[in-house]
Amino acid sequence: MNAARYRRRRRLVTAGKVGLGVGLLVWTLLPVYNMLLMALDDDADEFTGSIWPPDPNLDSFWSVWTEDYWLMKHFWHQFGNSIILGLATMVLTVLIGSLTSFSLGRMRLRRGWIVSDLALLTYLLPTALLAIPFVHIMHRYGLSDSLWAVIAAEVTFATPYAILILHQYGRLIPMELDEAAKIDGASPFQVYRLVYIPLMAPALVAVGVYALILTWNEYLYQYLLLSSTDHMTVAVMINQFFDSDEAPWNYMMAIAIIYSLPPVAIYFGLRRYMVAGLASGGVKG
Repeated sequence: MNAARYRRRRRLVTAGKVGLGVGLLVWTLLPVYNMLLMALDDDADEFTGSIWPPDPNLDSFWSVWTEDYWLMKHFWHQFGNSIILGLATMVLTVLIGSLTSFSLGRMRLRRGWIVSDLALLTYLLPTALLAIPFVHIMHRYGLSDSLWAVIAAEVTFATPYAILILHQYGRLIPMELDEAAKIDGASPFQVYRLVYIPLMAPALVAVGVYALILTWNEYLYQYLLLSSTDHMTVAVMINQFFDSDEAPWNYMMAIAIIYSLPPVAIYFGLRRYMVAGLASGGVKG
């Protein structure tokens, strides 16, 4: 009797888990499906109530590819600006975060905790409240309408989190490795490059992906700091569609789908390195 009750309870638990998983999957993929549905429909601005367009086609994606719509004349150039912005923020965040965490955790600086704690104070204020002062500072330094202004803003907001994660992860690396390298004549920079960086690979990948996604999804600072067509990113360019009399939703959804591909590709491309680093990150005695 108890065994039958246990099996029945286990089936119910399994069914609940499956139902919850399916519900979360549908909830997650439904917006993506809706984007694809509108991108394949030339009359996406008119709600038909169908789960599939009556005459699906790839004309919207082809228009984006050939830039034959007046708001997309510089799409690929602006797409390149978005990639430069994301990659530069990722590299600088990883570089600054790793150097800072190495200095705080491995070189045993006195009162180094003050640096990490002060960096976290950046998150006490919403980024929107800092937008106007930041725009004023960039204008004073002659960086208005420059990708470097946005990169500086994004690195400022991503670096405190990077320092926190890398500093905590760095504590798992035994100090004996640094001491052994110094005995062999390694300089602090060689210890950082040959010992610290390889063992910190999983955390560095995680922080880099976080910085990339943070920059890729950011809009406010790009909108305030970038004004010309040459320096504009895709995130700012899409907003111009709403200024037209009739927003072409099929083009907007096609652009959104294309725009979402690079971070997805980078995430899945770097995921295996993260897993490999976690698997080989143990230190043999």
